[in-house]
Amino acid sequence: MNAAPADQIRLLDLQALDVRLGQLEHKRTHLPEHAEVERLSADAGQLRDLLVAAQTQESDTAREQTKAEQDVDQVRQRATRDQKRLDSGVVTSPKDLENLQREIASLAKRQGDLEDVVLEVMERREAAQERVAELTQRLESVQAKVAEAEARRAEVLKQIDEEGFTAGKEREIVAASVPADLIALYDKLRAQLGGVGAAKLYQKRCEGCRLELNITELNEVRAAAPDEIVRCENCRRILVRTPDSGL
Repeated sequence: MNAAPADQIRLLDLQALDVRLGQLEHKRTHLPEHAEVERLSADAGQLRDLLVAAQTQESDTAREQTKAEQDVDQVRQRATRDQKRLDSGVVTSPKDLENLQREIASLAKRQGDLEDVVLEVMERREAAQERVAELTQRLESVQAKVAEAEARRAEVLKQIDEEGFTAGKEREIVAASVPADLIALYDKLRAQLGGVGAAKLYQKRCEGCRLELNITELNEVRAAAPDEIVRCENCRRILVRTPDSGL
């Protein structure tokens, strides 16, 4: 294949733009903000799970407290009725009076025990409420950090997209000025060789594989016509000759 030396030189411009576009794409997919958002989102997910568990516990203890308070109220009402009976003088039998007094005493003990239960449940409920408040605050803080990280990421991605758009437009212009068959070869090699299809021959060294050409290879390059497409014997990339190639 033959191509004008100027067209071969433009391959280097095209290669530089393709390298830049590749770097931008790599940067886009490896932004530290990606990992930060992922980490913070995972933290937020864990906190949400903990918050749901704490809210469930608070709800359970609230029902438990209501039940315990109802039990206390029932015992209190019964003790009040018994006390009224005792105070009314309706019960006159010594045995019945003794039984009634014994029941009032038993109810008083029962009420005290139930009130202790209510206090214990209230303490657990207050602890659950404090846990809910703490987790809510922590979750809100992490969610704010997620939003901040997402905003930073969006801004960086916007800048990358803008730079990529500009580089892409420049590539279109350069590619349009290079013969189609040369572009086709370049693109084929670029796909096969890690994104680099053309390399500069600089001071007898291929900048694609970074290996210096031996004397035989240099003589072959020297003997090639200026419009002949030369390939590196080591990496098979298009080797572009320039005034500083060392020939």
